[in-house]
Amino acid sequence: MKKLIFIFVLCILYNCNTSKSSSKIMGNKIVVAHRGASGYLPEHTMEAKAMAHAMNPDYIEQDLVLSKDDVPVVIHDIYLDDVTNAYEVFPDRKRADNRYYVIDFTFDELQQLQVTERFNPKTGKQFYSNRFPKGKGNFKLHSLQQEIELIQGLNYSTGKNIGIYPEIKNPEFHHNNGKDIAKITLDILSEYGYNTKSDKCIFQCFDAKELERVRKELNSDLFLVQLIEFEEETKQLAHFATYADGIGPWYKQLLSKKVDGKFTFTNLVERSHKYGLKVHPYTFRADQLDEFSSFDEMMHTLLIDANVDGGFTDFPDKMVAFLSKQ
Repeated sequence: MKKLIFIFVLCILYNCNTSKSSSKIMGNKIVVAHRGASGYLPEHTMEAKAMAHAMNPDYIEQDLVLSKDDVPVVIHDIYLDDVTNAYEVFPDRKRADNRYYVIDFTFDELQQLQVTERFNPKTGKQFYSNRFPKGKGNFKLHSLQQEIELIQGLNYSTGKNIGIYPEIKNPEFHHNNGKDIAKITLDILSEYGYNTKSDKCIFQCFDAKELERVRKELNSDLFLVQLIEFEEETKQLAHFATYADGIGPWYKQLLSKKVDGKFTFTNLVERSHKYGLKVHPYTFRADQLDEFSSFDEMMHTLLIDANVDGGFTDFPDKMVAFLSKQ
């Protein structure tokens, strides 16, 4: 009951009126709520996803890791110890590297943990000091199925059509532990009506070999995005285009240098578009601006000047507001 009230209050605060939805955003640039509204609430919690939905992004992201009993858990890493109190609840369950792994726990065991704002497990220090206070609140881990039902339920009750943007994490690690996270995830997506490019689901992965397998061996017809992290990967666009529909680069891979106070850009967006690939860079953070003087400058530089097709942000309300003014 408390969670239902929480969701209702969020909708009032952020205006669930569909007339202000992202359908009015300039062109086809999409807003992806990165780990939910993670700039305001602990990442990948149901509360962060409900808050994100009320902010009217186009998609809400789900990072996925399998539990011991093959439940896709919505969490950013294969580790538990930087967003939960696993070290308190299960002090004897860490591996030789002193890390706690999602895959070593059943889903029921994972439900015993408290989720908190991301922190350094060695120092205990909160990663983003001005975000939701570490150790406060009553947040839990949840499954992909539970999150889909939340988003689809909110779509139904508000008249919106906000999509999902799942990412399978470290598939090679899962294979080495006898688990096929890609197939398990695709089967669940299919059960909930996500099967083709026309469905409101974008499937992403950093592992190029696995994402190609998703298309060619597992025969998925979903919209696929190849995440990229390293510079050498930007030279593989022709190959990516044989199975993917878009790329998700680190936004710094788009920037070249400043000339007379203005940013110049690499040719990554231009080359991607020539291959028919959409470009959704990560991550736009209002509290981690680095080379930018303001969040508006960051968004204008990347969304408008660099001509990307959308992006991931911890602050979906700010990105939606910016694009609605263009």
